[in-house]
Amino acid sequence: MSKLCVVAAGGTGGHLFPAQALAEELGRRGWRIALATDDRGATYASNFPAERRIPLSAATYRSGDVIGMARAGFHVLSGVFQARAAYGRIHPNVVVGFGGYPSLPGLMAAVSMKIPTVIHEQNSVMGRVNRFMAGRVTRIACAFPILEKARPEIRDAAVVVGNPIRPEIRALYDKPFTAPGHPIRILITGGSQGARLLSDLMPVAIAALPEDLRMRISVQQQTRAESMEEARRVYRNSLVEAEVAPFFRDMAGRLGAADLVIGRAGASTVCEIAVAGRPSILVPLKTAMDDHQKFNAKLLADAGAAEVALEDMLTVDVMAGALTKLLSSPARLARMAAAARSVAKPDAAERLADLVEQTAGF
Repeated sequence: MSKLCVVAAGGTGGHLFPAQALAEELGRRGWRIALATDDRGATYASNFPAERRIPLSAATYRSGDVIGMARAGFHVLSGVFQARAAYGRIHPNVVVGFGGYPSLPGLMAAVSMKIPTVIHEQNSVMGRVNRFMAGRVTRIACAFPILEKARPEIRDAAVVVGNPIRPEIRALYDKPFTAPGHPIRILITGGSQGARLLSDLMPVAIAALPEDLRMRISVQQQTRAESMEEARRVYRNSLVEAEVAPFFRDMAGRLGAADLVIGRAGASTVCEIAVAGRPSILVPLKTAMDDHQKFNAKLLADAGAAEVALEDMLTVDVMAGALTKLLSSPARLARMAAAARSVAKPDAAERLADLVEQTAGF
């Protein structure tokens, strides 16, 4: 029997990439995949393994913006009609939503047509769309063992499956962490939002380290294009070996080689660090919706796998002090790496695919 799953996701790569990991796993199990998203989501979906795309109208709005709310409501309603028409033609067995406003019309249409539905929440704080749909869908899956902003009955019903990740990151779970040698390799990722802080602060903080420690460090730093030359200048003047670029293609290889990772606390970043089993310093994005990055970081911090530096308390001296303590203690880095791996869910895509098949009745 031909099995068809509609994956409703979009807005950002944070929604699309876990959706793609699920789609690839379902494809290996013989499922056909359709992707329901809007124009913005389509920009991330060039390699999405879907036999068709269902373009949906969707929009967000700012809190307190009455006109924007009305406009968004109109777009979502249009998207619901578009999804219903598409579902009437292709007859999906299940619809899986990954949050973001493009997923809302796809899920609402499925619920109205009594098609089985699953939502997956990537963050430790339930997003607005998933919060709205949680009491209406068939099953709820989540990445983190805590689920803030969700009603108690929703938290109780949610199945913790982890965050589906890319196969090349999954492969790092089987690669052991070895105590840092020479050089000590630091990987700094900036994230797509709020990247200026780490772009500007990290070179100066590393330059402030004791000279004997600086001489043993190798840095790979993702940074904003406009910050690259200044970062290179600071590293060069402090005699630190550094590679600075706005984007690294082989992130899996770099993550697997890192002795310490420094970055934001987005859901994918936290889960990938856990699977890779790497010690980290996490700087949650202060402006993230519902402060969800701070809650994401707790997964690793509570396990003893990460140090968390909040933006309001982060200075060059604070970061330099944290680096000095960590990089001077290889045994502690090894313990942090083991703690990270202890909370990882490398089989998240398989776990979520199992739940989707159960919900669809297969």
